[in-house]
Order: sequence, then structure tokens, then C-alpha cells
Amino acid sequence: MFNHIQPSSPDPIMSLMEAYMQDPNPQKVNLGIGLYYDHQGKIPLMQAVYIAEQRLLEQLRPHSYLPIEGSGLFASQIQTLLFGEESTLIATVQTVGGSGALKLGADFIYHFLSRREIWVSDPTWANHWAIFEGACLKVHTYPYFEDVSGQLRFDAMIDTLSSLPEGTVVLLHPCCHNPTGTDLNQVQWQAVLDVVQQRRLLPFFDIAYQGFGDGLDEDCFALREVLKSDLDFLVSSSFSKNVALYGQRLGGLSVRCSSVETASHVKGALKTLIRRSYSCPPAYGSQIVETILADPQLRQLWADELANMRQRIKQMRLSLSSGLERGVTTLDYTRIRDQKGMFSYTGLTERQVSQLRQQYAIYLVAPGRICLPGLNQRNVDYVTAAILDVTRAA
Repeated sequence: MFNHIQPSSPDPIMSLMEAYMQDPNPQKVNLGIGLYYDHQGKIPLMQAVYIAEQRLLEQLRPHSYLPIEGSGLFASQIQTLLFGEESTLIATVQTVGGSGALKLGADFIYHFLSRREIWVSDPTWANHWAIFEGACLKVHTYPYFEDVSGQLRFDAMIDTLSSLPEGTVVLLHPCCHNPTGTDLNQVQWQAVLDVVQQRRLLPFFDIAYQGFGDGLDEDCFALREVLKSDLDFLVSSSFSKNVALYGQRLGGLSVRCSSVETASHVKGALKTLIRRSYSCPPAYGSQIVETILADPQLRQLWADELANMRQRIKQMRLSLSSGLERGVTTLDYTRIRDQKGMFSYTGLTERQVSQLRQQYAIYLVAPGRICLPGLNQRNVDYVTAAILDVTRAA
């Protein structure tokens, strides 16, 4: 019955993680998968999360089902985090991680809006392609980043967006662009949103790294600006990174509508899609975040911890770029210094990425994306020396 099924292509990021885990080299460094590691190279248990979990254990809650749309309190907290306030014009549902929010949004676009295509940045997170194509959407790209120069292709981006038909769905990264780390500034965002408004496009924002760019509020500039318009839009959000709850699969999908009645209808449509897919989301992760955000002291503790994580990443950017500056390299180290969030598009070639893995057991995602939290004071000099070596050889 199943003998005709051929081997599947491995996921490039997950397979890289598997190769890293199997590598016996004691100096190996994982700069591939998007996980935040602390200065000891460990995934942290945030103190705010620990305290929230202790409170939940003391309450002896039963493990019942959540509603189809997830926790109502959690949905309200998502809106406040993203938009600075709650809105009756926004339908928000809890999802199975940020990826689940993207898939739910794609299914909504296909089944309820009858759209058949979506435009994403070139480059974008590789799984965007898989998720949207898996939802039967044809994926197109708009210009965004030039790897050789390390520059944003802003004029070309604007030109392409200006040519799209009304109602076209466009995926945008509000902050910490994955994989490049190169974000639009506020002036550029205003220009993009002006085009989106003029062309009546449908923006789908994917914010997976809120708080890792410039701050919890600063990273939502684009979302809060578009909320001032009369545009409909979608937002997928994730708590995997900024609360370090990777395994709890905690996210949300928010859809801004033209009226309260429409928002109610949209939530009903999303519930229909959820029910036929996974019935309802898991409860534990949202209970943790609810506990944190409902307590002003815990919320501040979490925000402070997140700020420290953001600062550590910036320090690693400076350490790596400064080390490359002192060396003799063909690599443009300034882009590593100036980019934001967990990732950097370094400009390393696929050949150099392969050399780093084979000669130094340093694992990067081709064609040269580094996950900065994988660096720490114990390995940053080793990584710097290795990059200098392979770029000098070029």
C-alpha cells in the first residue's frame, strides 16, 4: 500500500541540527537553528516562566480542553502586546506556535478569501514556502536584500509592491527579518505602508521575534502604524523565542477587520478551520504567559530578562564584527554589526559555509545565515578565527 512513497527531502535547518548533534568534535558550534542560547550555551528557563509555573502547580488545575479558539485572556494579551491596546475590530485566536498561525492564516486566505497566491520577501524563512505551498498558495517573491552588497533593495521592493493588483496578499516581517537581520527603518515602513494603502493590498505580518530587535514596543512600529489605517490585515505571532517556550508551541493569529460584526464572522471562520485541523490548542503554554502578563511585577521581570537577551545578542554581534575588523578578510563585517535580531546574513558563500563545517565543525545555514545566540565568550574567538581563515582563502 505504501511502497510507492519516495524518500522525502530533509528540512535544511532541522537536518543541520541533527548533523551537529551527531558531530563528535568537542569544539563544534551550532549557529544554525533559531534558538536562543545563554552565555553558557544553554537554552534558558526564564525566571518569570519558572515563577509562573510554580504558581500554576500550586493551583492544582485540571488539564481540560481550551475552547476551539484558545484562551480569551491570552488573545487579549496578544493584542495588547502587538498593538498597544485591545480592539474589537481584531479577531485573535491562539495557535499551535507561529508556524501554526501561518498555516491557519494561509488556509483562511485560501478557503474564505479565495486567494491563490502570496508574495514573500527574497529571501525569506525557508519554511514560509513550505507552509504556503502546502496550503495550495502559489508563492512569488518581491526584492528585499542583496547578499553580495549586504544592502536592502528598497527601491526595487517598492516598485514591485506598486505593481501588484488590488487584494494581493503580501507577507511582511515587522522586525528581526529572518534570515537577513536587515529591517526597514520607520521612514521606509511608512513608504511601504503608503503603497500597501494605495494599492489596497492585504498585508500578512509575521512577527516571531518581538523584543529581540529594539524592544517590545519598538518592534511593533509597523503593526501600530497600519492599525491607524482602514486596512484589513493579518498578523501571525509567536512566543517560542521571547518567552523561550519553544516546546509549548504557543502562538496567535490576529485578523484586523472593518467592523465588529465582521471580526465576529472571521473568528467563526478561523474556529471552523481549527476544529477540522487540531480541534483546539494546548493549554499549558498560554497559562504560563497569562500568569506572567497578568502580574505587573512578573511582566516587568520578563521584559527585563528579554532585554538582557537582546543585549547579549548585540554584544555578540559587536564581538564578532570587531574581531573580523581586526583581521584581514573580504567579508563585510559591518552588516553583522548593524543587523538586528537573532540572525545575520553574513555574506559567506556556500563553499565557505561548507569549509566552516568540515574544517571547524561550525554549523551555519547556507548561504551564510548565522544565529548569533549560538556565540558566547568561550567560542566567539574560535568562530572569528575560522571565518577569517575561510574568507582569506577566498
